[in-house]
Amino acid sequence: MRYIQQIITAFFLTLSVAAGAQDLNLANQYYMNGEYEKAASLFGQIVEANYTNEFAFNRYIESLINLEQYDECEKVLKKYIKKSPNTGNFYVQYGSLLDRQGKQDEAKTQYEKAIQIMSPDYNSINRLAMQFTNTNKYDLAIRTYERGGDMLKDKNIFSFNLGELYRRKGEPAKMIEQYLNSLSSDNFNSVQTITIYLSRYLGPDDFPELQSQLYTRIQADERPEYIEVLAWSFMQRKDFKNALRQLKALDARLNESGQRIYQMAQDASEAGDYDAAISAYEYITQEKGQQNPYFFPSKQGAMINRRNKITKGLSYTTEELRTLENDYKGFINSYGMNRQTASLVLELAELEALYINDLPVAIKWLDSLTKAPGIQRDEQARAKLNLADYYLISGERWESTLLYSQVDKGFKEEILGQEARFKNAKLAYYHGDFQWAQAQFDVLKSSTSKLISNDALDLSVFIMDNLNLDTTADAITLYASAELLVFQNRFDEAIARLDTLRRNFPEHSLQDDIYYLQAQIAEKRGDFVRAAALYQKVADDFKEDIRADNSLYALARLYETRLNAPDKAQNLYERIFMDYSGSVFAVDARKRFRALRGDKMQ
Repeated sequence: MRYIQQIITAFFLTLSVAAGAQDLNLANQYYMNGEYEKAASLFGQIVEANYTNEFAFNRYIESLINLEQYDECEKVLKKYIKKSPNTGNFYVQYGSLLDRQGKQDEAKTQYEKAIQIMSPDYNSINRLAMQFTNTNKYDLAIRTYERGGDMLKDKNIFSFNLGELYRRKGEPAKMIEQYLNSLSSDNFNSVQTITIYLSRYLGPDDFPELQSQLYTRIQADERPEYIEVLAWSFMQRKDFKNALRQLKALDARLNESGQRIYQMAQDASEAGDYDAAISAYEYITQEKGQQNPYFFPSKQGAMINRRNKITKGLSYTTEELRTLENDYKGFINSYGMNRQTASLVLELAELEALYINDLPVAIKWLDSLTKAPGIQRDEQARAKLNLADYYLISGERWESTLLYSQVDKGFKEEILGQEARFKNAKLAYYHGDFQWAQAQFDVLKSSTSKLISNDALDLSVFIMDNLNLDTTADAITLYASAELLVFQNRFDEAIARLDTLRRNFPEHSLQDDIYYLQAQIAEKRGDFVRAAALYQKVADDFKEDIRADNSLYALARLYETRLNAPDKAQNLYERIFMDYSGSVFAVDARKRFRALRGDKMQ
């Protein structure tokens, strides 16, 4: 019998809870619809049954205030303050009522009472501070957190919350101070979390303040977290030299593998700070030893950046190139030709072929790599593709097509195979086999590689336009042969071939293509001013032709990376995605535009 009574009691209790939840939902729906009289009536009943329901109580008071029933509202608040004098929420609501009536001094007294009677409990403190925050009373929220920290005997426990409040108040120095305090709190925030918030909210002028505060802290307490944030701050400003100094200290202090320094080296390399990248890579190779997982990638990275430092400036000497060549050779001779050094052999061959202009030596290195045992199949395939390119530059067409075909066959459904197929099709295009080449390009338009797909589409349209217009293929044949000469770095012969084309076919639609190829030649030779003028001519005089967006994009890249004119680059990127929204360059142009405008990229 007793068991049955318990079941019946539980059943009715469940019904009561369900009914209460329905009343609360209905009352809230009235409130959301602006039916405050109905909401106040129903919320009042809920509060009468359970005045500790904070949500219902707040909605009840807000409904009465919206109805301007201030006397009734004050009567209710005084009743429950008397009933529960240690409930801070009642004082906050009473303060809000007085604020609404313009009684600011009296309201402040109620808010202070809420803070003073606050219990030393983390959740209670946080809840009261959030009440103040939600009504934009940031100073009161700050007072709440500060008193809460004192009560809990942990002055940094609410530091992150305080940082957020100072951010909302527009006080970056105090925001920074509190975010950094949170790194030393028992309620610990990770460096990653803090740097995410700092990157989101710091302006360029705020970084000196951040670094000043960090230096002061590090002098008193060399916490690894402070050093890490300091290194991060330097990297945000592209000051990789100072970032490296901090990361070395952190690496030594924590006895790490060099992963942070390796990542920094990659970032510095991408940003064009080759000296900082080289220093970072060399720290790993010199301090970590050959067994370190970053040893060989760092060795390669150092050599790549030494090469980039020489070649990107376009003012290198033969002596500089030979010194770099000897560095590559010395390393390969020391460690052998194997899967760990294969990428360095590819780099050395590229140096020989494209900068030292010693194609036979480049071909020899790559031929050896394709036959070396234990090399990963992807790197062997890359060696074959590069070898085929160098044979083509040397004029050995059939050796090239054989190697392209081997990679195509071995990597049929993979990116490398598609690249090989594209190169083989372009080789056919160079030599006038346009129909077969176009058939291959049409297939490759669906390539999973965006670059191959875009290039294939470009060449397919180019062939179709120019073959359909002509009774003969003489003009496009001349143009394709000029492109081959450019690929072979025979620039004077290519220019002569283009002059012949313009002279023999003055009315042909290839005029924009001629200027475009001349611009590419000028760019390859390092004559960026002439290249810019030619790209501009195509963009201005041939707006409706297929090279217009290509030229605009190439011109924008020149202004951004070579001619130190980011404003001009930004305007051109905007023109691309606005005027040529269907262009294959539109998406990247929008990204570059946003980056130059200073948008925070996620």
